Parts: sequence; C-alpha cells; structure tokens
Amino acid sequence: MSEIAARMDAAARPPLAVRRPAIGERQVAGALILALCALLVLIIALPLWSLLSKSVQDVDGNFVGVANFVTYVTTPTLMASLFNSVFVATAATAITVPLAFLYAYALTRSRMKLKAVFTAAALLPVFAPSLLSGLALIYLFGNQGILKSWMMGAKLYGPVGIIGAEALYTFPHALLILTTALALSDGRLREAAEALGTSRTRIFRTITLPAARYGLISAVFVVFTLVITDFGIPKVIGGQYAVLATDAYRQVVGQQNFPMGAVVGIILLVPAIAAFLADRGSQKRQSAMLSARAVPYEPKPDARRDWGLFAYCLIVGGAIVATYGVAAWGSFVSYWPYNLSLTLKNYDFAEVEPSGWDGYWNSLKLSGLTAVIGAAVIFSGAYLIEKIKAFPKLRAFAHFLAMLPMAVPGLVLGLGYVFFFNASWNPLSVFYGTLTVLVVNCVAHFFTVAHITALTALKQIDGEFEAVSASLKVPFWTTFGRVTAPICMPAILDIAVYLFVNAMTTVSAVIFLYGADTKLASIAIVHMDEAGAVASAAAMATVIMATAIGVKVLHVALTALVFGRLQRWRRR
Repeated sequence: MSEIAARMDAAARPPLAVRRPAIGERQVAGALILALCALLVLIIALPLWSLLSKSVQDVDGNFVGVANFVTYVTTPTLMASLFNSVFVATAATAITVPLAFLYAYALTRSRMKLKAVFTAAALLPVFAPSLLSGLALIYLFGNQGILKSWMMGAKLYGPVGIIGAEALYTFPHALLILTTALALSDGRLREAAEALGTSRTRIFRTITLPAARYGLISAVFVVFTLVITDFGIPKVIGGQYAVLATDAYRQVVGQQNFPMGAVVGIILLVPAIAAFLADRGSQKRQSAMLSARAVPYEPKPDARRDWGLFAYCLIVGGAIVATYGVAAWGSFVSYWPYNLSLTLKNYDFAEVEPSGWDGYWNSLKLSGLTAVIGAAVIFSGAYLIEKIKAFPKLRAFAHFLAMLPMAVPGLVLGLGYVFFFNASWNPLSVFYGTLTVLVVNCVAHFFTVAHITALTALKQIDGEFEAVSASLKVPFWTTFGRVTAPICMPAILDIAVYLFVNAMTTVSAVIFLYGADTKLASIAIVHMDEAGAVASAAAMATVIMATAIGVKVLHVALTALVFGRLQRWRRR
C-alpha cells in the first residue's frame, strides 16, 4: 500500500521540467526602474563626467589637475570674457525682471481688457530661436537700421546689442514665473488692507512684494542663467565682445583646444547650479508660507489703474511684436533698407547655404522624434518614479538624475556630449554627428521640465486606481496603458509640444553635435549670419518661428476640440 501511495503522489506532482517560476510585478518594476536609471546615467551623468574629466587633462589626455583652470585665470583675454558675461547677464537681468514684474502685475492685479492678447504678445519670443531677437535689433538699430539715429552714436554690436536682445529673449521666461507668483498669493491680506484704508503704495511695499519675493528670486536666477549661458545672441550681435559662450565655441571648434573648452563649460556650470539650488531653496520656503485657507485676489475695477497698466502692456507687448515683426518683414525685403520691395529670394537658402532647405527638414525630423520619443520615455519614467512604490532608493536616484538637467545649460551639456560620444574608446561614437545623438541630447536637455509636468499630472490621480488594480491582480502595466495614460493624455501632449518647440528653436545644445548631413535650421542661421546673409538668416528664423507657432495653435485647437469632449468628466 505504501508503494502505491508513493506512486500516486508522484503522479500528482507536475514534472520538474515544466515548473517555471513566473516573473512577478516587483521584478518587472525593478528591471524597468533600473533601465531608467541606466538610461539617465548614459545620457546625462556620463557626458557631464566626461566634461569634468576633460577639464583636468591636457591636449594629450594626461592628467594635469587644476593646471587648466590656473591657465584660464591667468590669461587676461579669457578672464575678460568671464567679466563680460557677468556684466551683460547682470544688466539684462536688471532690465528684464522689473519690466516683466510690472507686466505680470497688470495681467494678475488689474481688470484691464485684452489680457489674453497681451499674454500671447509677451510669449512670442518663446517660439523663436534666440538669434532672431539679435537679428531684429540689427534691422532696427544696426549700421543700416531704420532707427539707427536712436542709438545717438552708440554701437549696437557689443554689450549694448547683447543686453537688448537678451532682454527681449528672456522676458517671457521671467513673465511666466512672476505671473505664477502673483496669481498664487493670498488675497485676504490685500482685501483687509484695502478695507482699513491702507494706501496703495504701502500695500504694494508691505504685501505684494513680500508675497512675490520668491518668484522674484527665481526670475532673477533664471534670467541671469539664460543670459550667461546663451550662445546665439552673442554670436550674432556681439561683434568682438567676447563672452563665455562664444569662448567655449572658439576653443572647441576654432582652436580644437578641448581641455580649455571643458574649463569654460565648468565655469558656465557654476552659476547654473547656484541658481538651481537657490531656486529650490526658495520654493521650499515658499510652500511653507502657503495656507490651506488662502484665496485668490480678485481685483476691483479701477479705471485709472486699469488704463495705465493697459497703456504699459500696449507699449511693452507692442514693442516685442513689432521687433519680431520687423525681422519677419526684413526677410521679405529685397535689399534693406535701400530697396524695400518684397521678394521671396531670401527664402532660396541654397544661394547662401549649401544645405539649402535641408536644415529645416532636419529640424522637423529632430523635433518630431524628440517630441514622440521624449514624451513616451519621460512620462513612463515619471510613472515608475511616482506610482511604483517598490525600490524607493532606486526611484529616488532616478528622480535625482531626472532633475539634474535643470541645472545644466544646453551649451555645457553639448560640450559633455562632444567629449563622451566623440571619444575613441566609446563604442557609441558611431552615433556622433547623427540625428540619433541630436535627439538624445534634446531629450536630455529638456528632460526636467517635462518630468515635473508629468509628475504633476500623475500626482492628481488618486492612488486608489493602483490599489484596486492590485487587489484584482491586474498588472501595473495594464493599468498604465488603459487608465493612467488616457487620463493624462492632455499632459502628455503638453510635454510633446514643449519638446517639439524647444528642439526646433535650440542653438546652444546642438551647436557642437551636428554632422554634414544633419545640419539644423538653427545652425544654418549662424552660418548664414557669418556669411553676411542677414536677410536669409532672418528668413530661416522666421520659418522656425512660424512652425513653432503653428504647432502650438494646433495643440490648442486639439486640446479644445478633442480632449474637451473626451475628458468632459474633468469638469463635473
């Protein structure tokens, strides 16, 4: 009997060869988070490490410690570039932030008409390469400018032109920060002060400014960093006035002095990191000040105030639109300013640029691939970081890497890509100069803002979705595909459009990375300007701006017509 029972028990058990342990959700999640970390290390951390390593080597690759930094500090021409960069960045910041603050105040603290129109006018520079503001000022105040007499003998090419063009370019960035800061302040204090008869000057000094001080700090650091790391404007309108960004370009491209170019990149990294840390600290202190009982301020009608701010916005917003409009007009002019007849010959790029229209088509490919691949990778990565509760340390490391590009200027990241992807020991060097490395660079450069957008959208989704899915034994990837992604589709589209527009307009991030067959439209603008074809350069910049605006208009229409219906439940 015992032998029969043993045989029956053996027959009931499945053969050992058939028993395969199933891979659980925890293992899949761990593998995906590990893959995300590896990807971020590859496209962000390793290029930055290569930049740091190159800065402590000589031209032959031998370790020299801080010798390159000593050489930089003891070279008067190189130190002059540092002082010039700090000067123009400080001056542009001092001009831009007060102008943007008053503009933001008008949009948030008044009842003036046409707020949407003024907002759109102020945001126009976002959709254009930074070089276009420099080209526009050349048409207005350059040697052949129609308003040259306004310069009263001063030269546009140099610090004056750089500061003016940078103020135009950075104005919308400061405006967005300050508008948010003023809109989120608690309105109860102002209402109480008005009820007590407090003067407007004292209300502004004791309530409005303190409530927005962290936004002002953020705006100052953002504008300063954008100016000191921008390459396009100093290249177009800087003349012989050397700054750090053009120094880096000259050291790497002109002199092939990679170690000194790396030193300039490290120096450019310092203000960006300082600004990032200061901004993060101010955000933490600001969040502690917000009360759950805070209410938005609703301004009361005041004809004198409203019309005064309307006039101010009309002047500033009109100046922005008119300046960019002159550049667009100049791209159709036969010979500025002597023959103002309209022509399309400036759009025949093959006459002044060997790649012709190829640069524009390459930019479209780059922007489209960056938008599609970047949105998919960034949103999926944010889901793993926010919604998957396993492996907390690994997720924290991935989040740190995702936030790192916020403190890295595009020019610095581009230098890191040169030293990493162009290294002889790196098997990935086959991709250098191809569209692949350009797409990877753009995704890495604009990763942080898109990542924060995705996290914000995911935080708004109740965790009960994942809890219910887990109780029903539904894997998280099914929940992601059928529930999370459809709900967050507007945010995913926002990310895609953000990536498209920035990849279309960027110059600094890709100036070192293009190849013979992958020259971009923004790079072609630099080369056409160097060749003296200012009208053709303005024409290419106008095409880029029109494309970016067209994509944004399509985005707004799609959001209103499609998501407005499919996600009607959001308004219930």
